Amino acid sequence: MEKIEKEPLLSAKNIKLMTGPLGDQNPITVQVLGICSALAVTVKMKPAIVMAISVMVVLAISNVIISAMRKSIPGRIRIIVQLVVIATMVIIVDQFLKAFAFDVSKQLSVFVGLIITNCIIMGRLEAFALANKPWPAFLDGLGNSWGYGLILIIVSFFREFLGSGSIMGFPVMEKMGVYNFGYEDNGFMILPPMALITVGLIIWFQRSRNKSLIETK
Repeated sequence: MEKIEKEPLLSAKNIKLMTGPLGDQNPITVQVLGICSALAVTVKMKPAIVMAISVMVVLAISNVIISAMRKSIPGRIRIIVQLVVIATMVIIVDQFLKAFAFDVSKQLSVFVGLIITNCIIMGRLEAFALANKPWPAFLDGLGNSWGYGLILIIVSFFREFLGSGSIMGFPVMEKMGVYNFGYEDNGFMILPPMALITVGLIIWFQRSRNKSLIETK
């Protein structure tokens, strides 16, 4: 009998599942998904990083669960099953944050619970996990959550640095002594409109470098 060669766990195809969303397949800048949380939790870097990690846990594990169950889920109730799995993971993550990172949990407020309705997660379960094996589904979940988290960290870095003069709560501007020269924090950076403008600038920068991302009509 002819032996069937197994695909390596980190084949080129699988690596692309993890690295693609960091660039030209980014769920926020290319697919324009998950914008709400990108605008809401990026005033400071710390809650943005915690949100990114929370989404990574929920998406990666939910992808694996749905992939493992894909052949036994009736098509008519697949959305309900997906929501139950996501909601269960979100509750676990939320309780973990309340137990071990209560201050950050308070800052994130309702936005951890709103991971349930994050269209990135629903989109990956529907488009990928239902049609692929658990390992690729896990890597897809990691990749898309990394792409999502990358944008959150970039946006929160500029908003906290320019709006509060700090990075991860550390008073960088004060230590640099720039306030002695009359510099003042830009209060506009901590307002929601600036989050949208910052995301828009990232989208513009990415698409200006890669013309193929611009839709041709």
